[in-house]
Amino acid sequence: MWARGEKSGIAARQRAAAVAVFTLAVTVFLGVALSSSPRVEAAVTTPGYLHTNGSAIVTESGTPVTLKAVNWFGMETSNCAPHGLWQISLDQGLDRIAAFGFTTLRLPFSNECLRSTAPVSGIEARNPELAGRTPLQVMDAVVAEAGARGMQVILDRHRPDSGSQSELWYTSRYSEKDWIDDWVMLAKRYAGNPTVIGADLHNEPRGSACWGCGDAARDWAAAATRAGNAVLAANPRWLVIVEGVERSADGSTTWWGGNLRDTAAKPIQLAVKNQLVYSAHDYPASVFPQTWFADPAYPANLPAVWDRSWGYLAKQNIAPVLLGEFGTKLETESDRAWLRTLVGYLGENRISFAFWSFNPNSGDTGGLVADDWVTPQQAKLDALAPLLGAAPGPTSAPTTTAGTTAPTTTKPSTTAPTTTKPSTTAPTTTKPSTTAPTTTKPSTTAPTTPPTSTPASGKPSVTWTRRSAWNDGYVADVTVRASGALPTWTVSWADPSAVAVTNAWGMSCSVGGGRITCTGSDWARSLPAGGTATVGLQVRIAGPAPERPVLTVS
Repeated sequence: MWARGEKSGIAARQRAAAVAVFTLAVTVFLGVALSSSPRVEAAVTTPGYLHTNGSAIVTESGTPVTLKAVNWFGMETSNCAPHGLWQISLDQGLDRIAAFGFTTLRLPFSNECLRSTAPVSGIEARNPELAGRTPLQVMDAVVAEAGARGMQVILDRHRPDSGSQSELWYTSRYSEKDWIDDWVMLAKRYAGNPTVIGADLHNEPRGSACWGCGDAARDWAAAATRAGNAVLAANPRWLVIVEGVERSADGSTTWWGGNLRDTAAKPIQLAVKNQLVYSAHDYPASVFPQTWFADPAYPANLPAVWDRSWGYLAKQNIAPVLLGEFGTKLETESDRAWLRTLVGYLGENRISFAFWSFNPNSGDTGGLVADDWVTPQQAKLDALAPLLGAAPGPTSAPTTTAGTTAPTTTKPSTTAPTTTKPSTTAPTTTKPSTTAPTTTKPSTTAPTTPPTSTPASGKPSVTWTRRSAWNDGYVADVTVRASGALPTWTVSWADPSAVAVTNAWGMSCSVGGGRITCTGSDWARSLPAGGTATVGLQVRIAGPAPERPVLTVS
């Protein structure tokens, strides 16, 4: 009944024993008996395989189901495992997710991790049963333990390689055939296991990706049809989840993967009927100031925005929609208004969802737990309570050994999308995807007062903030504010310990002469007068990380 090739002691548990363990964990963690918590009690029985009926996702008996999912990322990064397992056990994480009221896990992965035969490292202390496991075997363990709790899993191909996300479904390193072959492998691997219910084929198509344009190199709808049919040939009971694009045929743009305006006119047609779910992503003004956030009618204008981009599919009974990502730190009134309105919209229209994220180390959204990976972010849970079927109020945290602060992964905010046709290399975008750190041992947090450059005439003001640091690396944000139109910009700072910049978003960076030098690129290459962009980088070091470097701006 479990995944083929699974040799995990976790997977070998009998369901009765797993439920008993979960019952005990919830009793200890929440201080209440399982029988007194309806939402936890309901989570011990999976609805089985699912299909669609109009705009509804339904069970095999035809009962409508709303997927109540949360994202737990990390298997798409160089860690090749859900983040936080250096600090909590897999059991603890899944117990928390189930106790919060979620029924489904959206599990991002990369093809690079999927194909790796090297054991996952850095998680053995809290998860000794995962010692020596390959990333694919760790995925097996996540699936097994989620199923033991009555939860289901959506697999999300988040990235081709573990270093960065791609706008198209293929890259020079991972071909379309590699992408489809890996999906077919997973479809076969989990065939017969109703814990895994579907495939989110490619995360956030954007830039040059088009919907139904007929260009085989860019037509995401056509590629999704090819991949979806291959998946269903291997496992006809899976849901095939197809995200939108960034730019519609009329030139309008929205969040990456969030534009499904052309779908009604050019729908996906799969060989197996009633298995297709469309998906979009949506974020608040703190992630990027889309034009609709400045509308005087905000937030009352939001339902019309969502109707145009993706909500119409559900409201007109065309097809089901999964809002596959949405999240916020909930620190501004604008964000709070956005979330209140979105929760009402999703509930009213019975739209399935996947909150971003369980992880606290999503730089611009945070997560559902604090940096200790244990303490609930109660304000967010209270805001989500109407969707989760849980009464607002305190949710106690389980006892765990204190650890270190997690490295931060950032979905940086960007400048406004341009009206020019995006190229295949540099997206004209609105919301970059999470860029994850490559280590598991953070040790310090950001300084409370970040260093800021003093701009000369015509130069931008630049603020540098260290988000996290560990024994051999750190992650920092760089916020650039333009007083006048800024066609290019460069910032540098001394860092004698820097060995290499292992990742950067919104800028191109180099190390030399004891300094790091970064120049704006891609979506943050240029800024309009008064514009602001928050970009970032991850650095590998052989000594102490800088705390307040002096910035040089040009």
